[in-house]
Amino acid sequence: MLEPSNNNELPVIPAKRYFTIGEVSELCGVKPHVLRYWEQEFVELSPVKRRGNRRYYQRHDVLMIRQIRSLLYEQGYTIGGAKAHLTSDETKEDSARSKKLIDQMISGLEDILILLN
Repeated sequence: MLEPSNNNELPVIPAKRYFTIGEVSELCGVKPHVLRYWEQEFVELSPVKRRGNRRYYQRHDVLMIRQIRSLLYEQGYTIGGAKAHLTSDETKEDSARSKKLIDQMISGLEDILILLN
C-alpha cells in the first residue's frame, strides 16, 4: 500500500467501523471536495451513503484513499495512470491470492487422500 515513510506523515486510523467525510479528510490529508471528485474517478472508492446522502467511509476506503493520495501527490501519477496502476496491482494481488488458495486446497485434498488410503 503505502511506503513506510509515508505512513508516518498521516495519523493512525482509529478502530471504527465508519468514518465521515470530514474524518477521512483529516486522516488522509485531502480536502472533502477532492474526496468527492475521486469517488467519481475511481470505481474502487465507493463509500456507503445514508440519510441525506451522507457519505460513510469504511477502513478499506480510507486505505484506498491513502494509496490514491500517494500515487497522485507523492509518486507523480496522473488520474489515468493511478487508475491503471491500481487495476494492475489489484489484478496481481487477486491472482496471487487465488493461487495461494488453490495450493492450500490441493494440499488439504492430498492429506485427505492419504488418510483414505
